[in-house]
Amino acid sequence: MNLIKSLIIALKGFAMGAANVVPGVSGGTIALLTGIYGEIIDSLNSVLEPATWKALFKGNLKEFWQRIHGTFLVALAIGVLGSIVSLAKVMEYVIVYHPVQTWAFFFGLIIASSIYMLIDIKKWKFADIVWTVIGIGLGVVVCTLSPTQTPDDWWFIFICGAIAICTMILPGISGSFILVILSKYEYIMGAISDLNWPVLIVFCLGCLVGILAFAKFLHWLLARCERQTMLVLVGFVIGSLIKVWPWSDMGAVAKAHYLASGQSLELAEQSVTTLMQSGQAVSEAVNMHYTGAILFCILGIVLVCGLELLGNKKKAE
Repeated sequence: MNLIKSLIIALKGFAMGAANVVPGVSGGTIALLTGIYGEIIDSLNSVLEPATWKALFKGNLKEFWQRIHGTFLVALAIGVLGSIVSLAKVMEYVIVYHPVQTWAFFFGLIIASSIYMLIDIKKWKFADIVWTVIGIGLGVVVCTLSPTQTPDDWWFIFICGAIAICTMILPGISGSFILVILSKYEYIMGAISDLNWPVLIVFCLGCLVGILAFAKFLHWLLARCERQTMLVLVGFVIGSLIKVWPWSDMGAVAKAHYLASGQSLELAEQSVTTLMQSGQAVSEAVNMHYTGAILFCILGIVLVCGLELLGNKKKAE
């Protein structure tokens, strides 16, 4: 692979990384749109082939590198990591200072993605509705039962990495959305932004184990139960929408209001505590940004529609 091709792959990886940072947009979808999804799955499968490691142990590094599509994976990884690191600070900022607009944008992304996933499933039968309802039920239960705060222990960060990376390679499912459900999205974005290496290393180890363990299973599952799998997944996403409702965390809304008024972060947090303890409804005390939420929700929907139009155009070619 020459330098120009590697640069193109890195740019596609950058787009995938940007998608994976935003809950609601799937890195797998971007991979499909840019024509590299098949090679990603082939590369991951090759890593698990005994013949691949046999070549390595025999010292045949060239064969090993070719089997795992090494140049492709390195270029892709550089693009993905560069994108995630560069966007982490942006996401950390907007979630703290503009939570309603940010989550409304995510809400629009997820609604539109869910609709397109449902449209892609043709010739609905009663069994399909059952699988979708099961997925919705799972999403509601998981989001309802998942606590607002989850442990910051390394074992849980490892599990988050393992689960999130698996969904990142599924078209239509956002890995960062899984982090939202696990209440670790802001924590991981903060770790990336601050280069918290202990957390990042554990998370990446979880990603590595998760992707290696899941690649073969995903290949097997999609080959045998693709329709049922996608129905459950889209149902899960729909049921999980309650987790990204823009006003689900009224404390964050109030904090953003006080920050906008010029208070420091510490003082804003104290003001929120005082407001909550007073028993006064937050909606009566702060700006709820309804207009902004609607606009950003529409923006999210438009973005997904644009990506789908690009994908359909590519298929037509």
